[in-house]
Amino acid sequence: MAKGEVIIRFNKVSFEYGHNKPILQEADFSIREGSKMALMGQNGAGKTTIFQLLTGALKPESGSVTVSEGLTIATARQVIPRDELQLTLREFFEKRFNRKIYDIDPRIDKVLAVVNLEAPHDKKIDAFSGGQQARLLLASALIQDPDVLLLDEPTNNLDHAGIEHLTKFLVDYKKNCIVISHDADFLNAFTHGVLYLDVFTKKVEQYVGDYFDVVKEIQNRIERERMKNVRLAKDIANRKEQASFFAQKGGHMRDVARKMREKIEELEEETVEVRQEDRTIRQFFIPCQEDISGQLLELTSVGVMSGHKPVTKKVEVILKRGERLLLTGPNGIGKTTLLEKLASGHAKGEHITKGVRIGYYRQDFSTLNFDDTVRESLVAVTRDTEDWNMTEERLRSIAAGFLLDEEVFRTKIGKLSEGQKGLVAFARLVLQKPGLLILDEPTNHINFRHIPIIAQALEKYQGAMILVSHVPEFVKQIRIDKTLDLAKL
Repeated sequence: MAKGEVIIRFNKVSFEYGHNKPILQEADFSIREGSKMALMGQNGAGKTTIFQLLTGALKPESGSVTVSEGLTIATARQVIPRDELQLTLREFFEKRFNRKIYDIDPRIDKVLAVVNLEAPHDKKIDAFSGGQQARLLLASALIQDPDVLLLDEPTNNLDHAGIEHLTKFLVDYKKNCIVISHDADFLNAFTHGVLYLDVFTKKVEQYVGDYFDVVKEIQNRIERERMKNVRLAKDIANRKEQASFFAQKGGHMRDVARKMREKIEELEEETVEVRQEDRTIRQFFIPCQEDISGQLLELTSVGVMSGHKPVTKKVEVILKRGERLLLTGPNGIGKTTLLEKLASGHAKGEHITKGVRIGYYRQDFSTLNFDDTVRESLVAVTRDTEDWNMTEERLRSIAAGFLLDEEVFRTKIGKLSEGQKGLVAFARLVLQKPGLLILDEPTNHINFRHIPIIAQALEKYQGAMILVSHVPEFVKQIRIDKTLDLAKL
């Protein structure tokens, strides 16, 4: 295919999840050979759905998705499906093909080298860290050698070295790629165009330029719409006043008044809804468990991964109420495993003061029951608190602060976008009132506009906190009292 040739076209594509969840309404856009595009839009707008329409996993309600003959497409998803976590590495890659691949092992080694990962082929997927799983997701798409590579939040869970490696790979990549990400610097390093899914119009707008160019253009468009509405409102008010005056005069003047009212209706139809792009969550506060004080956690040893084997290292960590610990180290060293064991009370060398309530934000959201509705999930977390009989109105108000509106409130967790699951997890922490907060990559999947508000809430939290985050700009906004670098033990 020649560079610049259209290889994918959406022609008046409409799609909805049931009658109450429209995603696209007669959306038109095209992808040309040689494209490296960003796909932007609010959390829950339907960006991942567009990927599924591109691959044929979903079919449009109306309109058509045209893909050039012979064009191959592969997706690196946001997370590894739960039913694949027990597969071996070899089985995981074999599932990427609909035929038997006889040279699968050398292919695996080759693609793992591309994503800077080394691992035995019989290792179970759930034994890999979140950052390593992010690399496996990219590798699972690359092993198919597609013409179009679709990346869904590929920097989530990656450490700094991983993001640098991925960025360089995409800068040098010779084929087409479309990337969903909230990381502006990452996108600007290699993309040269943006597809913007407008959550209000349900259409996809196509822009030339980088992330910041598009954000500025959208802001300018909103301002133009606002100014147009101001002019129309003034004109309509003047005409209504005149129409009312003429209507009282009778005779020929009543005809003039009628024509003016018709003109007013035309002007009112020209009024556009001014869109508030990417609404941010409300400022929130995570209350601390009241009946605790002094030392909440003591840690005398931790397990770290050396190669592919766990090794126990001695440490001396004490956390009192109000103190924050930053846990650092490269992908795969054992940060998530340690947090999981701390949260469950099964870590070696750990002592948590009896009665301390633990709030645990897991990067894979496995603390959430995916079969619960958002309402059921929020109610469940209040049962061990003094707010077990919270009013429905109060519950809905807290949910609304995290952009979990009436429709989302009744939706099952498993049907939400990853970003929306993250907001549910934060709403649960507000309701839980923990004494010890354990946070594993809490900015993953979260719209960048929400991150300063989340950082502010964590900064004000009065309990003990353990934080893992590979986002320096986020960590800088939170007071850190102690740092434990697992790589230096």
